[in-house]
Amino acid sequence: MTGVDEARENLGARLRELRRDAGLDGRQLAALAGWRPPKVSKIEHGRQTPSENDIRVWCAHTKSELQIPDLIASVRNINAAYLEWKRVVASGHKRRQQQSVSLEAHIELIRGYDPDVFQGLLQTPDYAAAVLRASVDLYQVPDDIQAAVVVRMERQQVLRTGIHRIHFIVDERVLTTTVGNDQIMIGQLQHVLELMDLPRLVFGVVPRYAEYRVPATNFLMYDRRLVQVETVTAELTITQPREIILYEKTFQVLSSQAEYGEAAWALIRTALDRRRDLGRG
Repeated sequence: MTGVDEARENLGARLRELRRDAGLDGRQLAALAGWRPPKVSKIEHGRQTPSENDIRVWCAHTKSELQIPDLIASVRNINAAYLEWKRVVASGHKRRQQQSVSLEAHIELIRGYDPDVFQGLLQTPDYAAAVLRASVDLYQVPDDIQAAVVVRMERQQVLRTGIHRIHFIVDERVLTTTVGNDQIMIGQLQHVLELMDLPRLVFGVVPRYAEYRVPATNFLMYDRRLVQVETVTAELTITQPREIILYEKTFQVLSSQAEYGEAAWALIRTALDRRRDLGRG
């Protein structure tokens, strides 16, 4: 169960108590509200997020209007925690990148793991454009890739200025997955080798034959405030402390498995040489 699921269940439980306190059963409340009876059950069991208007109607019929502001705040938090990707980038990727600039400017410690691609703060312009191109093609959203790449490059100032500390881990297959083409990959691998000299960046590679120890998808941790996770359909923003602790534990396990320094450099160099050989062939 995710934090969003739990928050939805908690909200449903609060609404169920308001209904019971009003002396109504589910069918009676549905009739008063003009809803189909299953809607009440779905909301109370966390299978459906009520709209803000649903909250107002529920509270009106349960004589609990004073609860409306707090309950609507809960609904808004649930909706903010789970955003469909198509909504996030509906007006293009530039705006989403600008949001990351604002967030990262005030963060001291950024940690992240990705099994598929290099993190945005490590990407070259060509690599970033290819990653964003795949997203535009999948979600059929406005193509503002060049403008988004410019902002993504601005984000990378945190690698060299301010008080930021950054610790990124990728799976070894990130080194060999082709994003764009061979030339883009050569440039990207060279770029990461150069970034590894930056004092504020720690970069690790989990070898392909590492033991399976934790379930993990891509995630970015910002201090101990929040975690962002990108799924195929949505972006999750996680702020529950107990969930953040689990992500920290996961990161610690992955970090213990990763290669750093000369060992990581050797893995990247091997992938780079192999890519160059392919180009010469």
